[in-house]
Amino acid sequence: MNAIEHSTSTSRRRVRRTALIGTVAAAGLLLAACGGNDDMGGMDHGSKSPSASATSGSNPAPGAFNDADVMFAQMMIPHHEQAVKMSQLADGRAKDAEVKDLAVEIEKAQGPEIEKMKSWLKAWGKPTSPSGGMDHSSMPGMDHGSGSSESPGMSGMMSDEDMKELKAAKGTDFDKMFAKMMIDHHNGAIDMAKDEQKNGKNTTAKKLADDVVKAQSTEVEQLNNILDRL
Repeated sequence: MNAIEHSTSTSRRRVRRTALIGTVAAAGLLLAACGGNDDMGGMDHGSKSPSASATSGSNPAPGAFNDADVMFAQMMIPHHEQAVKMSQLADGRAKDAEVKDLAVEIEKAQGPEIEKMKSWLKAWGKPTSPSGGMDHSSMPGMDHGSGSSESPGMSGMMSDEDMKELKAAKGTDFDKMFAKMMIDHHNGAIDMAKDEQKNGKNTTAKKLADDVVKAQSTEVEQLNNILDRL
């Protein structure tokens, strides 16, 4: 091979090596780019999931709801509020230890439930109390008891006079009056909760209605036993 042929052959090998290096480098860049896209895709999915989760978690009573759900919350809030007031009167008035303990339990259970129902209504865009002159007394569970001035005719509600009498009582007289009134009050709440079980649509609201029926039915039995021994 003469000098000219040797030089030409060497140049061709250099060109091939350069092309090969360029191809390898390009392939590396392509893989890196693909890897980067995968990572970014994963990041995108990750950022969307918490966002979607946060949105669904922002509603304390997610899912569909109907008028029965709204009414259940609107009517049960003042009903629970009166039960809490009755329970608070036991402090310094009740004599029986079981009455005292039960009053504390009722306050502890129903206070948080009031806040839950208020949060549902806020999420649903509904007021915390009925409006528009709707006649609830004609609805199931709404026609028992004398009712207070705030919620006339609501199932199991004590009148203003009932509350004054309970507040004025002490010792065993208070214990007996508290037990009798709370039995009526609980039975009213159970009626309202059963109406929600039957006509409500929202899963969270119906779950609370189930809890009310179970817990307050047990407490009614306990209160009846207290009356039997007083």
